[in-house]
Amino acid sequence: MKRLRSHTIGVDSGDVMLFSDYEDGGPMWTGRGQRERRRRVNFSEPFRETPTVQVSTSLWDIDSSTVIRADVSAEAVTEAGFDMVFRTWGDTRVARIRIAWTAIGAVGEEDDWAVD
Repeated sequence: MKRLRSHTIGVDSGDVMLFSDYEDGGPMWTGRGQRERRRRVNFSEPFRETPTVQVSTSLWDIDSSTVIRADVSAEAVTEAGFDMVFRTWGDTRVARIRIAWTAIGAVGEEDDWAVD
């Protein structure tokens, strides 16, 4: 369990169209085997320490004639942002994916002292 030592908790969230490969014949739609897409997401303001980030698929447009294989994750999480990652493999054909995310963690306050 992550314990937050701050009485000031911040929540930031968003919804990102990660890709739309059916429009231009991109690799998620036309490819086979291991494929990955990632995008850096920056928080609206930095957290005091590394937050907990939850990602989920908010839209998926996938060909129903193939097996649906997908892995969605948040990687390289820092106080400033994270990498949103979508992976698929085999013969899965993905037209487009939109990912929702929420970050929760300690944030600073206006009257915090910066001691060096």
